[in-house]
Amino acid sequence: MEKFQLSLLFKIVGIGSASGLLYHNNLLYIISDDSNYLYEYNIEAEKLNKIALTDNAQENIAKKDKPDFEAITYDKDKIVLLGSGSTKKRNLSFLYDCETDTVIQNDITDLYKKIKHQLNFTDDELNIEGFIINKRNVFLFQRGNGTENKNGIITVFNSRMQSEIGFTIFDLPKIKNVPATFTDAILVDDTVYFLAAAEDSASTYLDGEVMGSIIGAIDLKTMKLTSSVQISDKHKFEGLTLYNKTATQIEFLLCEDTDSEIQESNIYKLVLNKSQ
Repeated sequence: MEKFQLSLLFKIVGIGSASGLLYHNNLLYIISDDSNYLYEYNIEAEKLNKIALTDNAQENIAKKDKPDFEAITYDKDKIVLLGSGSTKKRNLSFLYDCETDTVIQNDITDLYKKIKHQLNFTDDELNIEGFIINKRNVFLFQRGNGTENKNGIITVFNSRMQSEIGFTIFDLPKIKNVPATFTDAILVDDTVYFLAAAEDSASTYLDGEVMGSIIGAIDLKTMKLTSSVQISDKHKFEGLTLYNKTATQIEFLLCEDTDSEIQESNIYKLVLNKSQ
């Protein structure tokens, strides 16, 4: 994974603080950590559609009140997104049915409480930044940027509240002596591709100086890190989705959270050589 190509693909006006994205059926779905809209962007037509997830949906929500959507995936014909769980107001999940244009809201406080109890997490340590649903299991990517530095993959076996919960710690490479921690992940075949950012802050709530981002790969069967490479020394990339793959290359789309109130989001294309 030593060789890569990273380029700015396009800019979307009307979305701020982009924190996750999903490319599906030639449409790009984007979430923002300070908004309760799901954004649907038609790349070819350059058209943005805003899908309200709640009544009286808002943008630029104050930090103390924001839902902090950080994780998005596709499962069983629905788009699923999660709040990070880093405060009591960030414990919601939403399912969006693309065919019927309907939204279902769920409170996942009990699940997050169960995770914290079984894994001995403090209330301010949990910080879910990405997730994968694979058959009956759910894998939650915990960003270990809190005081206890618990960075790893939380496995919810059988994806039911009564299920066992496991935790695999990942000590990722450092950037400028600051550990990188998970910011998103997707599954391609049996390989987890993840983003991680190094941010000079020991808080899941407060932002810090951005040191850069890496992309890496994990074998889902063995839960072992197989490769990683630093792709930026200034961006905090927080969203990752598969864009295209060939016999020799794999292409991703990335978004970054600039931690600002500007309603613009840059979408990048990252190309990796499979032979690397």
